[in-house]
Formats: sequence, C-alpha cells, structure tokens
Amino acid sequence: QGQLVESGGGLVQPGGSLKLSCVASGSIFSIFRLYTMRWYRQAPGKQRELVALIDSAGDPNYPDSVKGRFTISRDNAKNTVFLEMNSLKPDDTAVYYCNAAQAGSWGQGIQVTVSS
Repeated sequence: QGQLVESGGGLVQPGGSLKLSCVASGSIFSIFRLYTMRWYRQAPGKQRELVALIDSAGDPNYPDSVKGRFTISRDNAKNTVFLEMNSLKPDDTAVYYCNAAQAGSWGQGIQVTVSS
C-alpha cells in the first residue's frame, strides 16, 4: 500500500510564489523513482486538470496555462515530488493534488488561494 501527502499550500497574493511538496510512503513506493508523478488541480465548479508531470527520467511536461510559471521536480532519495509555482494568478486558486497513476494513488489535496 501507499500514501501521498501534500504540504506547502496556503494563501498568497497575486504575483507571489508557493512551493508544494508531496511525500510518498509505503511499500508500493519502494520503486518511487520508476513512477511518473503528476500534479493536478481542481477549482470550484471545474474539472480536475493536469498542471505538471515528471517522468522517471526527470523530464517535465506542462500545459500552456502554467508553462514558464510552474516547475515540477523530484527527489527520489526522499520519495518526494515538488511543484514550484511563481507569478501566481487568482485563476490558479484550486485544490492541488499529487498523483502516482501507476501506483493508483492520490494525495488528499491541498488548498492554494491566490488573492489580494
């Protein structure tokens, strides 16, 4: 079994930055380094959307909506994936989720609110 736990969310002003962390634990994550890790977000009344992924080789991919502002990275020694978010906009307000699809695992989600 496995668990993903997000941290680092909160309230930030437009133009500000936040860095989210997601720690993976449990036996299924003994091969964490082999998993593609993803960050999703879901705003009220909207569908959940992918905002970043990083594959086992460390190669990232982003949708146009966050490209150039968000950076995903991973530390395989600590079973952790990060999402650094810069130049935040009110439209970035959402609950952010960490996902390991190959492990069938989702985090519980963490709120990010961008507001003045």
